[in-house]
Amino acid sequence: MAASPVLGQAEQTFNNYLGAKTKNDELDKQAFLNLLVAQLSHQDPLNPMDDKEFVAQLAQFTSLEQLTNISTGITDLNASAKQQQMSAAVGFIGKEVTASGYEISKTSQKDSTGATVNTVSTVYFTTQEQVNNGYINIYDSEMNLVRTELMGAKQPGTYQYKWDGKDYQGTMVPDGVYAVAMYGEGTDGKSVYITTQVSGQVSGVVKVDDEPYLSLADGRHIAFNNVSEIVAPNTSTGGNDKDDGSGDDSGDDSDSGTGSDS
Repeated sequence: MAASPVLGQAEQTFNNYLGAKTKNDELDKQAFLNLLVAQLSHQDPLNPMDDKEFVAQLAQFTSLEQLTNISTGITDLNASAKQQQMSAAVGFIGKEVTASGYEISKTSQKDSTGATVNTVSTVYFTTQEQVNNGYINIYDSEMNLVRTELMGAKQPGTYQYKWDGKDYQGTMVPDGVYAVAMYGEGTDGKSVYITTQVSGQVSGVVKVDDEPYLSLADGRHIAFNNVSEIVAPNTSTGGNDKDDGSGDDSGDDSDSGTGSDS
């Protein structure tokens, strides 16, 4: 029997839809519907589509439509949530924040006598286990090692560290943003996990990879989602002094009050 021109037309229609999928490997809702209508329009009158097959295809179309609507709703919800995050982040401008992070800043300026005053921001670090010995490494923006200091033994708790702004030769480094990496060993000689936090005053908000980041007044950036504490200007949080880097530049680490040196 010769090939039916009707069936050939339906096959051609199907191939056209497949060829149109240049941006997506799966048929979208409209393409699926068009294909179903074309299939019904060009079916062989002598051999119509089985009703069970037709019902199954309708069920597939309904499921596809529901999944498409759900995906669109989730996309819209995520976009709305990110916009709300940006609006909330703007409210942090001018406030002092503390967040998980590892960046510190080093700045210098002249005082009233003409002498240079170097200021380095503070890093707060926490260990849940006893540290027998450890190291504190300072890196520049190119991740070159600038300075290594001994951490000393630490009991579980939270401590603060302030770098003196000098390299391993004792020379004052240029102003800029630096990174701190801490390594500790426990009583069994194994590595101890140490978390670090930084603080500073928020001066603006930027979006990086569609995520809001807070710009600090000294040039650092911290992720909005990493903020753990917000303090209004000139407000004390009690006994834990959140130094913004304007204090002593001795380079020694000191206890912030929640831990103890052993």
